[in-house]
Amino acid sequence: APAQAVAVSAPVAGSGPAGVPGGFDMPAQVAITVRLLLAVLGILLVEQLYRNTPARERWGIKFACLGLGTLFVYDFYLYSDAMLFRRIQPDLWAARGIVDALCVPPLAITAARNPGWKLGLALSRKLMLRSAALIGCAVYLLAMAAGGWYLRSVGGAWGPVMQLASLCGAVLLLAGVLFSGTARARLRVFINKHFYQAQYDYRDEWRRFTQALSEGGANPGERAIQAIGTLVESPAGALWIAREGAMLEPAARWNMPPQGTNEPAGSDFCRLLEERQWVVEVGRGGNAGAPVPAWLHGVPELWLVVPLILHGRLFGFVVLARPRTAVALNWEVFDLLRLAGSQAASCLAHGELADRLALARQFESFNRMSTFVVHDLKNLLSQHSLLLSNAERHKDNPEFQEDMLATLAHSVLKMTALLQRLSRGEVTERGGAAVAPETIAPLATVVRRAVQAYAGARPRPELAAAEEDLYAMADEQRLERVLAHLLQNAVEATPPHGSIRVALRRQGDAAVIELRDSGVGMNEAFVRDRLFRPFETTKAAGMGIGVYESREYIRELGGRLEVESRPGAGTTFRVMLPLHRAAGTVPVAA
Repeated sequence: APAQAVAVSAPVAGSGPAGVPGGFDMPAQVAITVRLLLAVLGILLVEQLYRNTPARERWGIKFACLGLGTLFVYDFYLYSDAMLFRRIQPDLWAARGIVDALCVPPLAITAARNPGWKLGLALSRKLMLRSAALIGCAVYLLAMAAGGWYLRSVGGAWGPVMQLASLCGAVLLLAGVLFSGTARARLRVFINKHFYQAQYDYRDEWRRFTQALSEGGANPGERAIQAIGTLVESPAGALWIAREGAMLEPAARWNMPPQGTNEPAGSDFCRLLEERQWVVEVGRGGNAGAPVPAWLHGVPELWLVVPLILHGRLFGFVVLARPRTAVALNWEVFDLLRLAGSQAASCLAHGELADRLALARQFESFNRMSTFVVHDLKNLLSQHSLLLSNAERHKDNPEFQEDMLATLAHSVLKMTALLQRLSRGEVTERGGAAVAPETIAPLATVVRRAVQAYAGARPRPELAAAEEDLYAMADEQRLERVLAHLLQNAVEATPPHGSIRVALRRQGDAAVIELRDSGVGMNEAFVRDRLFRPFETTKAAGMGIGVYESREYIRELGGRLEVESRPGAGTTFRVMLPLHRAAGTVPVAA
């Protein structure tokens, strides 16, 4: 024992003989001094900890203070003696380890009395898995090397051959195990079961689960099966989702043959999944009373049925195949699967709603397109009705006959163009061309054509002024249709003896098309709240979208539509469009 003590004390002993003055060199003296100061500091900290802890909480730390205090007091005595006699007593040094061991039980008692204490340091499961795999590989390779050395030593002339063959076979076997999904799964289950309090790293599992549900490419149902199956190492599965007709139908599968059997939503099995939200383990005593359908037993390697619950209702269920390795099923696994099933149901329902919304928007777009097309046809019909009503009184008037023929020719051209766009699928929800690049439109020409189209109406619109050389970036047909809507409204709101005047002029950097009638007019509340709202109209046969469509297209061109009206005093619409300098024209000063 003395010899061992001398060996232990060698790191702090000097070159001189033990027990003789000068036996410690300078580095050893510094080391002894530092350790003595640390012992004193430790005693002070323990004393302050106990003194500053409230009396009602000292019960939880008194044994820790006793154990730590004993450690520091013994070290103080050990190193004080060493400084005093300039040597370390072998007996004191040998007894130090025993004293430290005797202080462990008080620390253990304190830890048991304070279960809420945490270190704040956690070992990653992924790191633990990889470390265990590396350590296992190292131990395996060392064992195989020892076996190869033994074969070489006893094999005589064949020893080296047997050694090389055994080492190559060992490396090949190791590679096969490392590439085995079953081996990795078993190691992962073993580590989670024996080294961690919780079976799952929920942060990592939930991150992988959410990522699997959200990444694109595969079918959403297939992604949901794979995400749930990965939680319990299942290699395959299938998904049933509730459809119209109170049936749950196969919706997706993952590494599993097609399943073509439907399950009624009102069956005992579905009611069990919805009411109790059980994760059914098929063929096990825990769910022996579960009414599993007979056809479900035909699913290959059937293991678990996970319900997908959405807002308390059964959205569907996932069938999982048996895993590569045995997985212990407990409350933690069942709770995780139930939570994952609810999350998957929410994700799948969101996808279905998105598909339905896209389809509804397509139908809505088609209906809106149909509405605007019908509105254009109604305007043409109104023009023809006006012609027929005026023909009885003016059929013998040559001027009226010319106006009537011009109106009919214009209507035929518009209907022909509309039918051509419909047949080619080039009509948008606003009635215009789907791909209609704006061109430089001569505004005077567009205004004249719009007014000429109503030459047979009574009262007949009059073009009071049309300034030339005014151009705007617009589709001529759509801009003409805007003016036609406004003129049609003016004709319908103005008595036959009234007046409708149209003018085109420049105003700064904008062109202004003004339509003024002497009709019945509108009050301020109607103009503010209802005039530009679609499907709002005061006319019995009106649709309420003409002014709305006109304003929206003018806004697309960067202009605006203004209206002034008073009951009994008529209405004035002003279409204001930004001017475009046409090629070859001379700018006019504003």
